[in-house]
Amino acid sequence: MRLLHTSDWHIGRSLHGTDLLAEQEAVLGSLAEVVSAEQVDVVVVAGDVYDRAVPSADATGVLDRVVGRFLSAGAAVVMTPGNHDSARRLGTFSGLLRAAGLHVRAAARALDEPVLLSDEHGDVAVYGLPYLEPEVARHELGLPDARSHEAVLAAAMDRVRADLFLRPGARSVVLAHAFVGGGVASDSERDICVGGVDLVPSAVFDGPDYVALGHLHRPQVLSPRMRYSGSPLAYSFGEAGQDKLAWLVELDADGLAGVRAVPLAAPRQLSVLTGDLADLLADPAHTPAEAHFVSARLTDAARPVDPMRRLQARFPHCVHLEWTGAGATADGRSYQDRMRGRSDLDVAGEFVSHVRGVAATAAERELLGRALGAEDRAEALR
Repeated sequence: MRLLHTSDWHIGRSLHGTDLLAEQEAVLGSLAEVVSAEQVDVVVVAGDVYDRAVPSADATGVLDRVVGRFLSAGAAVVMTPGNHDSARRLGTFSGLLRAAGLHVRAAARALDEPVLLSDEHGDVAVYGLPYLEPEVARHELGLPDARSHEAVLAAAMDRVRADLFLRPGARSVVLAHAFVGGGVASDSERDICVGGVDLVPSAVFDGPDYVALGHLHRPQVLSPRMRYSGSPLAYSFGEAGQDKLAWLVELDADGLAGVRAVPLAAPRQLSVLTGDLADLLADPAHTPAEAHFVSARLTDAARPVDPMRRLQARFPHCVHLEWTGAGATADGRSYQDRMRGRSDLDVAGEFVSHVRGVAATAAERELLGRALGAEDRAEALR
């Protein structure tokens, strides 16, 4: 049996306010071609299907079309909610969807009830663990003393192993959305730390033939049988240049036979450009970035005028801008210390220096003084 391990689709996510639905549908839709070419039997999604608990109609439309392509290509689909999803909403109509081949495992109380699939070697039990928020899950699972992810996941896996014990000869796969020890985080995941503890020891997941992990956006191997597939797209500029993939998992009669990476092509790459504005606008070395999502870090000594508009004239998909020039150095003093003993004109002049990186000219200070004086006279007449 062949499984395609994916996670963290985050359908509906934006990049610095720029909609990514088209890019998400393109990269997820390309997986349907992998399903057909590799004769994949089941696609698994280990949490964070959507980026928010109440997804938009456009986001649900993307999911509908993508899953439809998987089912048409001949694969069943098993998905679980992550910390970004609403388990109850994602699980709506799960009973009806099961008949079409889409298995949404969203109920914590039923986490030890597997999706049973069969091949020529017998049964494969796929257990989908929804994201288990400790404060909620301890009540749902009858664990009043469980206060951490480790505690609730350990109890969940005990139930999985107990069910698996009653299925002699069955091979097993577990989907889980968690921060497992040994994993490396990116800067685009939402923190799931509870009470200062978010790490779950990998030993919690002992037993199954394969553990398909979700939550961390960087693809990584914790052991041959335990992996993160990562997100299908880069969702922050900290992930620029990072290779994205899905794992093609093969099970034979004895269990895990092998795992192979399936590279995912980014519909639009991310680039971080650093330099003076004039150099970024003129340097031919940046030509490839004209088709990329761009984050520009400007090093000009003074803040340039209208930099985003000028950058977007060359880089239409520039979505982020920061100024890191000498004038951008932060002042570590408190606001009270910086304002003590200063006139309104001094404060206004400092604002100009902060915004622009250079001090106000004599003519500008004169204009500021006239404006402040006019305001004082108007206040006196009120």
